[in-house]
Amino acid sequence: MTRFAAPALALLSAAAALPGAMAWGAMGHETVAYVASHYVSAATRSYFQELLGDTSADYLAGVASWADSYRYTAAGRFSAPYHYIDANDSPPSRCGVDLSRDCGSEGCVVRALQNYTSILVAGTASTANLQIAARMVIHFAGDIGQPLHCEALEVGGNDIDVSYDGDSTNLHAVWDSNIPESISGGSSLSSARSWANDLITEITSGSYRSQAAGWVSGLSVASASAQTSTALRWATESNAYVCSTVLSGGVSAVENRDLSGAYTTTAQPVVDLQIAKQGYRLARWLDAIVAAQR
Repeated sequence: MTRFAAPALALLSAAAALPGAMAWGAMGHETVAYVASHYVSAATRSYFQELLGDTSADYLAGVASWADSYRYTAAGRFSAPYHYIDANDSPPSRCGVDLSRDCGSEGCVVRALQNYTSILVAGTASTANLQIAARMVIHFAGDIGQPLHCEALEVGGNDIDVSYDGDSTNLHAVWDSNIPESISGGSSLSSARSWANDLITEITSGSYRSQAAGWVSGLSVASASAQTSTALRWATESNAYVCSTVLSGGVSAVENRDLSGAYTTTAQPVVDLQIAKQGYRLARWLDAIVAAQR
């Protein structure tokens, strides 16, 4: 017998159909989710498949971008600030995240990841709210790995005009979609699966094998403070790439320039790493949530 009431699924499916701007792009979030799906335990897979009402292999990827649609609904408008943390630092000379300084009263991705994790750990909310919490956690684990979601400068790069393959865009969009798609070869679900399989190979037996244990070192959902500490560490890691890669030469080095050449070549290894890292972390995070419910 299912532990979760089915009617709530229709409510969330309707919201999922709405359009919205996608952090990492939908394909990037789906790739994070497919990586996570590979590494979760059997107990975790069973719990989230039941909760989300999807027993297919796409049960995480299928909801990975739901939060980006939900934020543009009347019910979900409050969640818009939850997708980022505005690090008020000074790239490229100084990067860093200060939670008290950078997480405003409306919230941020660090606090949101902690809050929705706590809801899942407690397990006492309604089915609808547990579904929302799961979808938020899956999504925010991806958002927090995008360097410009952990940066305040020029609205996280949204106000830095650039071009890509001759098309006008902005720096944030280049990191959300153009660079990820230059790696995966497209924006479809099949592109996400293929990219995830490549990253899984690197994690399991390739160049990331020796790093993976370190990615989840200290990961804990045992308390709100432990959850916050882990999420803040992830945000700080992402933010560091703003200085080392995203804006290593300052705004003037990218503004009004086409970034589809050497800039993309330099950025691709960082994007690969961040997607792989957050997918693996999401798996262990979901495992920890399910273990804590017992």
